[in-house]
Amino acid sequence: MSIIFRIVLIVVSLGTMGYMLRKIHQAKMQIEDSLFWFLFSALLLVLSVFPQIATWATRLLGMMSTSNFIFLFIIFVLLVRMFHMTLKISQLDDRLKNFAQKMAIEENLREEQAENAKTGKISGNSTDFTEDREKNGKHRLEQ
Repeated sequence: MSIIFRIVLIVVSLGTMGYMLRKIHQAKMQIEDSLFWFLFSALLLVLSVFPQIATWATRLLGMMSTSNFIFLFIIFVLLVRMFHMTLKISQLDDRLKNFAQKMAIEENLREEQAENAKTGKISGNSTDFTEDREKNGKHRLEQ
């Protein structure tokens, strides 16, 4: 590994660590997410300070260049991270959809209760309220 490449890795690693610490201090990033980036930059720092580790792994995998191994390793780690983030986004999307549906149902119930209060119907009797909802639903379907 060339000295220039090692210096670039050291500078980028330290810069990433400093940036993460600043974002944590400003409370703009969750600690869980910043932990990944902090450890990732620390790993890059270790690989750049001790290139023998990267050279050993390069030989073990039968690759020709240490820098190719480092790039391959970085791409692999970032793909794993991207997959993890995709899972997290999918879960949040499901939670948001369920929350929106729940809010729509609650708003609909409040509107029906307000409508029943205006017409003088007693909403305390659950069977009358259910029958009214069924009639309103059928009436809306007919329109």
